[in-house]
Amino acid sequence: MRVEHLSDTVTLHLGDCREILPSVGKVDAVVTDPPYGLGIAANPVRQRHEKLAWDDAPAPSDLIALARTTAPLSIIWGGNYFDLPPSQCFLIWDKVQPEGLTLSQCEKAWPNMAKPAKLFRRHVVSFSKEHPTQKPTELMVWSIQQLPLPALRILDPFMGSGTTGVACVQLGRKFIGIEIEEKYFDIACRRIADELRRPRLPLEERKPVVQEVMAL
Repeated sequence: MRVEHLSDTVTLHLGDCREILPSVGKVDAVVTDPPYGLGIAANPVRQRHEKLAWDDAPAPSDLIALARTTAPLSIIWGGNYFDLPPSQCFLIWDKVQPEGLTLSQCEKAWPNMAKPAKLFRRHVVSFSKEHPTQKPTELMVWSIQQLPLPALRILDPFMGSGTTGVACVQLGRKFIGIEIEEKYFDIACRRIADELRRPRLPLEERKPVVQEVMAL
């Protein structure tokens, strides 16, 4: 187990989130993208990524329940793969894929919020990936922006390459990340540290990072 305090607002844990979650303290929201168990080796687009055991099966239901009940608010990407309560809202990422491909044209997140469903458009191949299931930073920024404004301390218990953490830095939110694979933990540390070093405007002067958002 390893802990990296990248700043007074960012703490990253290397280890099993089952062991770490009880000690993270108060957080306002969980925003995460757990393993779906789809098997990255079967996807030709991701062949250049190393096959690791984390994608052999979806994250267990009891672990998803533990993660989402750590905070009053949750956004869980791939929510359709897990046993989650009914929700008024859902978030959709339109990957702008043509018809006829075997790859998914969209992905769905489960939020426990009473608000209309939302849609985000961003081409799936228009950004480079250091993790086989890495989400665009803009998507995670948009996801966090769906939370009520008091949600200032965000937890990602399946951090991967740290995209949720990068988004939190961009939005001026506090972030706690947990990742079990050391390879991806090191990538997350580097990506978030790089983002922390970027000069940025005061929060009140920043323009919205996401432009293409609409209600379903």
